Amino acid sequence: MTPVPVIIAIDGRSGAGKTTLAIELAARLRTHHKVALFHLEDIYPGWNGLAAGIERYVSTVLSPLRRGEPATWVSWDWEKHYDGDVRVTLPAEIVIVEGVGAAAAAARPLLDAVIWADAPEDERRARALERDGQTYEPYWNQWAAQEAELLAWDDVRGHADVRVRNRADGTAPADVLQALTYLPGLATVLVPELSARRGLRLLAERIEARPDPAALFEQLFGTSANAVWLDSSLVPPRPQGRHSGHDREAAAAAERSRFSILADDGGTFGQSVRHHSGTNRITAGCATAEVPGPFFRWLETAWGQKAVRGPEGYACDFTLGWLGYMGYELKRETGGSDVPSDTPDAALIFAGRAVVLDHAEGTAWLLAIDAPDAPDWLADARHAVAGAAEAGGAAAPQAGGSGAVVPFPSPVFTSRDTELSYKRKIAAAQNEIAEGNSYEVCLTTSLTAEVPADGLDLWPTYLALRKRNPAPFASFLRFGGLTVASTSPERFLRITSDGGMRAEPIKGTRPRGADPEADAELRHDLATSLKDRAENIMIVDLLRNDLSHFAEPGSVTVSRLCEIESYATVHQLVSTIDAQLLPGSPRAEAVAACFPAGSMTGAPKISTMAILDRLEEAPRGVYSGAIGYFSLNGATDLAVAIRTLVVQTADADSTAGARAAGDSAAGDGAGGGPTATLSLGVGGAITADSAPQEEYEEIRTKAFGVLSTLGSEFPARTGS
Repeated sequence: MTPVPVIIAIDGRSGAGKTTLAIELAARLRTHHKVALFHLEDIYPGWNGLAAGIERYVSTVLSPLRRGEPATWVSWDWEKHYDGDVRVTLPAEIVIVEGVGAAAAAARPLLDAVIWADAPEDERRARALERDGQTYEPYWNQWAAQEAELLAWDDVRGHADVRVRNRADGTAPADVLQALTYLPGLATVLVPELSARRGLRLLAERIEARPDPAALFEQLFGTSANAVWLDSSLVPPRPQGRHSGHDREAAAAAERSRFSILADDGGTFGQSVRHHSGTNRITAGCATAEVPGPFFRWLETAWGQKAVRGPEGYACDFTLGWLGYMGYELKRETGGSDVPSDTPDAALIFAGRAVVLDHAEGTAWLLAIDAPDAPDWLADARHAVAGAAEAGGAAAPQAGGSGAVVPFPSPVFTSRDTELSYKRKIAAAQNEIAEGNSYEVCLTTSLTAEVPADGLDLWPTYLALRKRNPAPFASFLRFGGLTVASTSPERFLRITSDGGMRAEPIKGTRPRGADPEADAELRHDLATSLKDRAENIMIVDLLRNDLSHFAEPGSVTVSRLCEIESYATVHQLVSTIDAQLLPGSPRAEAVAACFPAGSMTGAPKISTMAILDRLEEAPRGVYSGAIGYFSLNGATDLAVAIRTLVVQTADADSTAGARAAGDSAAGDGAGGGPTATLSLGVGGAITADSAPQEEYEEIRTKAFGVLSTLGSEFPARTGS
């Protein structure tokens, strides 16, 4: 008996290109596998025979193949309109079945994967008639009615593992094959395809230039639906002379601010993933795969192994890979409870091409995975770098730059908590501390504003933010209708390609003073505050424990403790914890062991997260999560998502999914036009010694950098 095959069904309405897709997919798979192909049109008993054909197909074809036995079946003679000859389909390593009803309810228990092919109705009709000539035209409506009846009670599309927007441009087979490699049920059989995905060759070019990063991003990726700019917008002067405290501060900031990364998900290898409540949705070109399961487990399969090395003379640890954010609600996978969020719990793109700016060396590196379209992209990138260098050349804004505001009416924000209700929650947190349930509770709230989407230009918003409040971990992320604009100063976690680990928590904040004397006094107040120092040290202890789960014994050290770093609008108290990753450790799990950042939860982490769920009574979304990259060389560098404005058009997540699958979705507000929701999370650490008024003023201070850029005010203090 032949081993049981892997059976893949390609279903969809007539004219969606299922037959061509099946033939071309089979051809690609035959490079490494024996493949059998079955077309349901050969077994339908006539133009009224959809239901009967599905029954025949399941009983005489699919069932024996599922057992690893030859399938003997009776064909249909379309010229004589009667049963034709008897045929045999032999089992193989992979069997592809295609046709309307290939993944019908009766068939699905016997299948390993379902692909749904889609296309607009007018295109489908034209394709079907072009392929089958005039013989099909008299029966189009009759057959379409049967399809509609089938799909009315059997949501085949909703059960698909992969959905493909089949444009008939030749891209679907490669995109579908790439999506199939993410399905756990096919991982064993598609080992050669997985190896090819990991066996990549990196092309790299070094250009002596200091292009304006904003101009470069706009030229290369301004029209990309999904794009990421990890923007080290704070580029301080390099320290000189002896190492005073300020020199150490500048040296640390220079290390964090050296590189900027600009990328999208275009090209041969471009992909994106969104995770929402236990489901990973991976899009590769025109194909989208739905993979249930934890995000960090998926991340380990997609990133955990080293695939490429950086070029000679290249100092950055990013060698292409995944970029984007992980939202706070992923805590459900790391000991926290499950709280649904309106935004995806994670959104990443896979960049098969990118530009990396080295601000220290004054160079631009062009990186691309070797592919047929790589030479053209490299040529475009060279031209864009040259143009951006001529356009301005200054690498990034400096701290204390002019405070430009965005060119649209200032949004009016409301707060989830009034001053009184926030102070009540502070008291409740202190009660939990008194009861011994926590040592420190990082209590947060959210500011939101609803605006017409057509009145909000998101790109100038970020440019104004980075100019007014430059930061080492600033970032601009665009995922269709979801945009994240962050000016975060805080590193969550870095793991280098050789396993070096670093966390740099921030706890303790003061505003900048109006003049040098007042500023120095505020800095001194922070430096001598026992309360702020205690907060910071508690988080340092928490992170030492988090890192130790996957660190070599004895390698966890604290190289900086409670040092002050100053930014455009605030002074911050920062510490640094280092460790060495234990060889062979799963890197995604090492990230998960530290997630979410302890500086955004409090200590102990798991019990405090439960307290926060009760007090905050709402998801945090992107805020309090992490933003950064997962590189093909096994490195990652992630910032804490603070000082972060999130802009989401109505139903942005659904719209993006529908767009990938070829549907349409509307996001209209009450006024008939699309709306956008702006949200800004703010919070602070509550301890037994916290003064409620001071804690409330601290969240106002933290919100100032973003709100002042928007021309907005912190919401009124009144209310219950």
